[in-house]
Amino acid sequence: MRYISTRGRAPDLSFEEAMLRGLAPDGGLYVPDTVPQMSADEIAALAGLSYEEAAFRVMRPFVGDAFDDATLRQLIETAYASFGHDARAPLVQLGPNHFLLELFHGPTLAFKDFAMQLIGQMFQASLARSGDRITIVGATSGDTGSAAIEAFRGLSNVDVFILYPHGRVSEVQRRQMTTPVEDNVHALALDGDFDDCQAALKDMFNDHAFRDEVGLTAVNSINWARVLAQVVYFFTSAVSLGAPHREVSFTVPTGNFGDIFAGYIAKRMGLPIADLVIATNQNDILHRTLVTGEQVKTSVTPSISPSMDIQVSSNFERVLFDAYGRDGALTASQMADLKDKGGFSVGQGALEFLREHFRSGRASEEETSATITGALASTGELLCPHSAVGVHVAEAHLGAVPMITLATAHPAKFPDAVEAASGIRPPLPSAMSDLYERPERVTQVPNALADLQKLVRDRRSH
Repeated sequence: MRYISTRGRAPDLSFEEAMLRGLAPDGGLYVPDTVPQMSADEIAALAGLSYEEAAFRVMRPFVGDAFDDATLRQLIETAYASFGHDARAPLVQLGPNHFLLELFHGPTLAFKDFAMQLIGQMFQASLARSGDRITIVGATSGDTGSAAIEAFRGLSNVDVFILYPHGRVSEVQRRQMTTPVEDNVHALALDGDFDDCQAALKDMFNDHAFRDEVGLTAVNSINWARVLAQVVYFFTSAVSLGAPHREVSFTVPTGNFGDIFAGYIAKRMGLPIADLVIATNQNDILHRTLVTGEQVKTSVTPSISPSMDIQVSSNFERVLFDAYGRDGALTASQMADLKDKGGFSVGQGALEFLREHFRSGRASEEETSATITGALASTGELLCPHSAVGVHVAEAHLGAVPMITLATAHPAKFPDAVEAASGIRPPLPSAMSDLYERPERVTQVPNALADLQKLVRDRRSH
């Protein structure tokens, strides 16, 4: 299995190399050169297995010789041992043919734990073997940062710097990043929005001398290993509802397109998915792109679902690459237009490809709050705002095919918005009950590349 860049001007890499590098040197994202297929019998055989065994079977073809079978199984077992539900990703029924996939039972109460806990184990195993040291720099709109810090805190051969938009994440999200005491993790509050954080991250990677000097790598959803780990729960949930013998559909609340791209990969592997529905909040660039054929950035409007307050959806580049027949030069040109001109027009053939594979919808702030209120009244389920965006959009796409909506975070991560809509202030799980009392450690930083690079140089271990 080899991995290629979406921009076509970088060497092919193995799984391990692509994982450790994160972003391709030409600025593109790594994708597999071919997508392995699972037969109907292989998919059916996932029924009744533990989540860990299903994860091994789904991911094994992508990993190549990076880890032998016994090592990969052990890494997966260790990654999910701390999850608070034996099913790891349990399904809850919301209504006729509508199911909620709870992805918030990991250590930081968000779906990012499924990927981050695993790649933390993979990084540790790989670096222990090579003796190398790396510097992880991540940009987060809330959940990726806390999941990364939780996964890599205390590791001896990794330094972690997480950029988050100052004042634009929930208090729980912030405290999960700022309260760990280990010296190798650093929370950086950037003056700007998430798109500024993500742009700063890419600028650091594109400074090749700096990247090589500090051993820079990324664990954002631009890292292929993150996407791969998320493919698994599309399979496990679909099989629970009868796949491959019947189709299922998924609605995914998403800002950066990584989670729904994992569903697209599952479909490409052979999982019978009828619809993949993109659910956006008021920062609806993905929905607008599908409707109009134009991807045009606007300003980011803060919302009660802050993890989706994004106007540059990095993983969209991966599906655009496929939509253009894997033309790296054309993909690179469109990404340059997005950066330099603020947008681009999707070609007609590519737009038809996107509309064939995806549906979309958006939820306003009022609709999001009303969905939290309504779901509690009709099902007893307390939704976080992001999950509520998903449920609202899913309700417009219900039909004969079972619909699975991804619940991406625990409601306790967004207590103010949930309480305002439901009258209930969701408590943190007992293991996190003292989060508000823990001292914070954070550095506020300007949106200036040179200042960020100096901080990373000064604080990383040598």
